[in-house]
Amino acid sequence: MKRSLLTLILIVGAMVGSMYAHHSFAATYAEEKTAKIEGKLIQFNFRNPHSFVQVEVKDENGMVNRWSVEWGGAGQLGTQGLSRDTLRPGDVVVIIGHPGRNAEDHRLRMLEIRRPLDGWKWGGTYD
Repeated sequence: MKRSLLTLILIVGAMVGSMYAHHSFAATYAEEKTAKIEGKLIQFNFRNPHSFVQVEVKDENGMVNRWSVEWGGAGQLGTQGLSRDTLRPGDVVVIIGHPGRNAEDHRLRMLEIRRPLDGWKWGGTYD
C-alpha cells in the first residue's frame, strides 16, 4: 500500500513538474507590443511542440537580418489546413507578431502571416 501511494505521488509530481517546465511566452516576447516584418522565407520548420519560420529581413539601413518566428505546433496548424508544403523557401512574406524582449535576437511570436503574391493568409488582422 505504501509503495503504491509513493509511486502515485511520484507520477503526479512528475506530471505537474512537466506542466510548469513549459516556458511562458510572456517571458520571451513583449505581448503588449506588435511588430511587422517583411522578407524572404528561408526555412519553415513544421514540427511539434512549436513550428518556426526563418525570414531574411532588410532593416532601414539595408542590412539583412535573419528573424526567427515562433508559431503553433504542427498538430495545431495541421487542423487549420497548413502542411509542411504551405510555405516554401523564397516566398516573400509579411508577418505581424509579438517581438522578442531582446530586440537584438530578431524574434517574433506569430500572430499573422501573409504571402502577398497569391493572397494567402493565416491569423488575425493587426494592422
